[in-house]
Amino acid sequence: MTDPISHARSFGSAAERYDRYRPSYAPEAVTWALGERPVRVVDLGAGTGILSRLLHRLGHEVIAVEPDDLMREHLLQASPGVMAYAGSAERIPLPDGSVDAVVAGQAYHWFDPDRAHPEIARVLRPGGVLAAFWNDADLGTPWTVRYVEIIDGGGEAARERPLSDFGPLFGPVEAGEFPHDMWMTPDDLVAMATTRSPYLVGTEHERAELVGAVRELLVESELGGHSRFPMPHLTRVHRAARLA
Repeated sequence: MTDPISHARSFGSAAERYDRYRPSYAPEAVTWALGERPVRVVDLGAGTGILSRLLHRLGHEVIAVEPDDLMREHLLQASPGVMAYAGSAERIPLPDGSVDAVVAGQAYHWFDPDRAHPEIARVLRPGGVLAAFWNDADLGTPWTVRYVEIIDGGGEAARERPLSDFGPLFGPVEAGEFPHDMWMTPDDLVAMATTRSPYLVGTEHERAELVGAVRELLVESELGGHSRFPMPHLTRVHRAARLA
């Protein structure tokens, strides 16, 4: 079995594909988590900058922190106006109390909470917000259920991701859920599957089986014959404020 660090670092080899085919987040989710006023925000585990760019478009000052060199290099190329540094949730290269918010998009589950929570609290001002975001396929349609089974074995989108707390340095956790669509072509749907860790760490045979199953889904489901279609997603957010 591949260890978690290998899974996390497998995405760097597909940075360009990841950035092109992974969905962005519902803007309403960011506004709900951070408010409408521009703030100074750290994007932890920023990857190729998908969430960082949305934050920047919404007017926030964004500092991206990403441990993978290939992902961070792509982020810098694709994200004008976003600062980016090597680092992690457990070692954030910023001074104490220097930011208003810390966010994580599709990254929180890689953190070591015992080390990350105090480190995040350290860089946040009192009352600052920690928000964890996930983008999942909406399982309200049969074809998205089958797609998730193929690409994740019923993985990320099937989990409710309950977060009871962010540790003793943070207040109560609030949860929000925001639907949005991502318009796709059949080739896009196949390409998205190749950005998931089961494909990236799989053998050639496993990769071929996964892609073949997605192509079968495109023919056999209600997607058959459509050159473009909406893929329903849910942006899920958990947020809490740093205690004074």
